[in-house]
Amino acid sequence: MNAIPVYNSKWKWLILGLVFSFLYIPILVLIVYSFNEGRLATVWSGFSTKWYGVLFEDKQLMNSVRLSLTIGFLSASTAVVLGTLAAFVLQRLGKFKGETGFAFMITAPLVMPDVITGLSLLLLFISLGQFFDLFAHRGMLTIWIAHVTFCTAYVTVVVSSRLQELDRSIEEAAMDLGASPLKVFFTITLPTVAPALLAGWLLAFTLSLDDLVISSFVSGPSSSTLPLVIFSSVRLGISPKINALASLMVLVVALASFIAWWLMARAEKKRKLEIRASS
Repeated sequence: MNAIPVYNSKWKWLILGLVFSFLYIPILVLIVYSFNEGRLATVWSGFSTKWYGVLFEDKQLMNSVRLSLTIGFLSASTAVVLGTLAAFVLQRLGKFKGETGFAFMITAPLVMPDVITGLSLLLLFISLGQFFDLFAHRGMLTIWIAHVTFCTAYVTVVVSSRLQELDRSIEEAAMDLGASPLKVFFTITLPTVAPALLAGWLLAFTLSLDDLVISSFVSGPSSSTLPLVIFSSVRLGISPKINALASLMVLVVALASFIAWWLMARAEKKRKLEIRASS
């Protein structure tokens, strides 16, 4: 007896509903309890927005937000540059001595446990601190270096996959017509791989903003990122101001996603109109 495919089954909506419920109901509960009047984050005692005011009055939490956003931006930007260079080395230089080792070292952070990565970086900074005063104290610099280390691997994979799909005949045709390699890169290659660069930057920014394990190894007492502050406060009990902070983050992500969707839909509509006009 042949099984009925899931996509043709009447159960598909139930399965989709269960999956989306599992993913989004906890987020909705978190948003609802961010408006809870009481101190207990899991016991509803009335509607109030006071915890949003308390959130912005918490200097430690606000400082951790600014620090995480700064490190995330710097780490993602640096990782895009290094990851793009590494991707071009792997995809465009062909076979060279040490290629296997280079590829392994680039992608090692993808499969390396965070505990091992964080501990090894901690030992590295301790060793460097004996020779350079810059690494004598762990802080924003050491967190930034650690985040760049593992974010670069993700950017390299994203950009490499895009370079593999790129039609090199277009670049070769441009060079045959007299364009320099540098001009070909900025006029043809870079615009073509730009979506991959943006995707890699967003992925690196998200990973940096979300990192807890590695940051706990390489951070100092005066440089606590947002995940570290939230983790330390949650161990003492969930506060409604943490729910308020998480709700604001969900709102920002939702707005950014909507704007990105609107821009892509607008660009696609414009492209279809241009195709119709040219036909």
